Amino acid sequence: MAYLEVNKISIRFGGLTAIDKFDFKVEKGQIVSIIGPNGAGKTTVFNILSGIYRAAEGEITFDGRNLKDKSPQEIVSLGMARTFQNIRLFYDMRVIENVLIGTHIRTGYRFLDGLFRTKRFHLEEGEKIRYAADLLKTVGLEKRIHDYADNLPYGEQRKLEIARAIATGARLLLLDEPAAGMNPQESEELRQFILQLKNQGYTILLIEHDMNVVMNLSDYIYVLDYGKKIAEGKPQEILENQQVVAAYLGEGEVE
Repeated sequence: MAYLEVNKISIRFGGLTAIDKFDFKVEKGQIVSIIGPNGAGKTTVFNILSGIYRAAEGEITFDGRNLKDKSPQEIVSLGMARTFQNIRLFYDMRVIENVLIGTHIRTGYRFLDGLFRTKRFHLEEGEKIRYAADLLKTVGLEKRIHDYADNLPYGEQRKLEIARAIATGARLLLLDEPAAGMNPQESEELRQFILQLKNQGYTILLIEHDMNVVMNLSDYIYVLDYGKKIAEGKPQEILENQQVVAAYLGEGEVE
C-alpha cells in the first residue's frame, strides 16, 4: 500500500461536480505534483485531504489509516500538514513563535500544568523552544529567529510557513503553490529547499503553476482538468502529452 492512497474521491457543490472520481497515490519519500489550469480542482483536493471538506465518495488512506471523517486536527496529528496558496502566518509574532504554534498540537502537559507553570510545563516548553530553534536552523532561518514574521522577505515567509507545518510532526507535507508570487531566483531557491526537505526524509505533495519548478522537482505528476484526471506520468511524459497541452492552452483535445 502507498504512503498516501486516494481512491476515486468526488465532491459536489450544489449541482457542480468539483472533483470527479479522482485517484492517485504518493509513495514515501517522493515528490508528487498535481497540476492543471486554474479552476481544475487542485486546492479542493488539498481541502479534502486536510479534512476541511469531506468527499462525497471515495476513500483516503494515509500511512495505513483511513482518513474518512477525520477532523483537520486528527489528520495533522497523524503526520500530514499543509501550507496555503496565500501565506497564513501570524505576522505580529516572532519567527520562533510561529514555529512554536506548530509544536503545540503535540503538547503533553495538562491544562493545570500550563495554568500553574509547573515543572512539567517548563520542561516541555524548553524542549519545544530548542526544537523550534533547531528546525529554524535546518531551514536556514536561524538568523531570523527573533524577527517578526512580517519583516521577512517573501521567500523566507514561505520557508517559515513550511517550517511551522513541519513543527506539527508532519512527515507528509502538502504544499499549495509555494512558488506563487516568486521571481525566477526565488523559485529556484525554493526548488532547492524542497529538494533538501526530500533528502531529509519528508514526503511532499505539491500543487504548483510554475512548470519549471514542477518539472525539475517531481518524481510523478497528476493532471486535473475540470475535476477529472486527464493524465499522469513522469515529467517528460507529461510534457509530451497532447491532452495536457490542450488543457493548458484551452484548445480542446488535440488529435
